[in-house]
Amino acid sequence: MSALRLRSARMAGLLVSATAVSAGLIPSVPALAMTGPEAATGQLVNVAKLNIGDEAHSRACTATLVDQWWIATAASCFATTPGAQVPAGKPALKSTATLSSGQAVEVVEVVPRTDRDLVLARLADPATGVTGIKRGVAAPAVGADVTSAGFGRTKTEWVPDKAHTGMFTVDAADPTTLTITGKGTDAICKGDTGGPLLNAAGELIGVNSRSWQGGCLGTATTETRTGAVSARIDDLNDWVQQARALTPGWKAETLVRAGTGLYQGIRLADGSWTGFTDVQSKAGNIGGVRTAAAAGINGDTHVVALGTDGRLRHTVRKANGSWGAFGDLSAEAGALPNITQVSTVSIGADLHVVVVAGGKVFHTVRNATGNWTAFGDVAAATGPIGTVTSVATASSGGELHVVAVSGGKAFHTIRRTTAHWTTWGDVAQAAGASGPISSVSMAGAGGDTHLVIATDNGTRQYHSVRYANGTWAPFGDLKSSLGTLTATSIGAGTVDGELQLAVTTSDNRILHIIRHTDRTWSPVTSVNTQGVAGTLGPVSLAATL
Repeated sequence: MSALRLRSARMAGLLVSATAVSAGLIPSVPALAMTGPEAATGQLVNVAKLNIGDEAHSRACTATLVDQWWIATAASCFATTPGAQVPAGKPALKSTATLSSGQAVEVVEVVPRTDRDLVLARLADPATGVTGIKRGVAAPAVGADVTSAGFGRTKTEWVPDKAHTGMFTVDAADPTTLTITGKGTDAICKGDTGGPLLNAAGELIGVNSRSWQGGCLGTATTETRTGAVSARIDDLNDWVQQARALTPGWKAETLVRAGTGLYQGIRLADGSWTGFTDVQSKAGNIGGVRTAAAAGINGDTHVVALGTDGRLRHTVRKANGSWGAFGDLSAEAGALPNITQVSTVSIGADLHVVVVAGGKVFHTVRNATGNWTAFGDVAAATGPIGTVTSVATASSGGELHVVAVSGGKAFHTIRRTTAHWTTWGDVAQAAGASGPISSVSMAGAGGDTHLVIATDNGTRQYHSVRYANGTWAPFGDLKSSLGTLTATSIGAGTVDGELQLAVTTSDNRILHIIRHTDRTWSPVTSVNTQGVAGTLGPVSLAATL
């Protein structure tokens, strides 16, 4: 394939060599449609036809649904000029994907790769009645048979209405591409750019990028070569998941400290997870993290981290996936000595931060304009409860709920919308006595407040609810739901009305479980901590929309 000559999907007659492309002498241009048989009814229903540009200057490509919101295709389909880098964001030209159901949906956002001819594109509305394709996780072996599909030209049709398929053999693989050759007379033609390359299991492993087009209608009759190049997607699971996390809708933002590092991962609505991102690599190195907490405000994730220098810092991960730089919260709200824990929660557009410092509880608020109040000593309004070791927060009915642990017992207070605090109440008197509490977490759901505790050095876990009328449910043992484990930390958050828990364990796992609105618990699952390095410590879970 070193001398492979390719035809632009937009500029018929322009011939370029792959040698020149790989040498960077001229821009790479996309492949051109499938000369194999028409796909059988009910097959390849997640393959879509993609039209880009207006009627006077339009081009056609092929794409594949990876979920109901996103399609995978070639980045070159969206380039305004051959070889130009495609920027992230709204496509420069109006683009429409027509699904196998006949549903036509505009493309509103593209997320391109910079190292290969590949892009994920978000649809304005979700696909209905069609599911995303399963993705492969490894490149096929050299000599393996693979299948491709597209809505491009065939041997006899300029614009076929149905997808056609072709069988190919893998010639070679490198870190970004697969080189293939058509079996028999099967070939990739104009309009198949971005179409799927499937392994023997029918899993997506690549997208069509460029080809010789031997035997395609409109190609020189002397051209018989059926070789092609596809951009790999099998090795990009986390990139795909991070792009999918940009979809508007409920997500669980999870923050975990490991060693002195801080990592952020997202659970998507379908239950799959992104990998974990090193927060300090995005928001700035603060010299290591002791503990941290997250809170969601609309689509943004607010992170408050306690550095190893004892100072608090704040950053925001925007809904578009970008991070702001860490700001010095201690400089804004006041430096506190001997901080040991931090908890955060959102109420409307305000971020409430509660910390334990020197065995006392302090509170500050960041309003929607980004201004912080000074830290206030909560005990001055609620009364003393002794030395506090841990704290948790929740938003219920527009009010701030705080539970603090002192002497192994939990105490509860509320900051009313008037900014007045209630006196501490002994949770054991309302929900039942427990062993010494080692971890505590809370989450609000409507007017109710969920409380989850770990006791007896983390070996027992319990759940209770403070209802909107002020009564408490008795503590319920979570052993039947979580199993037998030792919890080092528990993070709780309400996601789309349901309580979700993330639990770090003594054997260095993160477990996840959901309490549904019908009060049943989902099976516990183990979270893939790809990207996390070190022993797991405190975990926080918050919802974004």
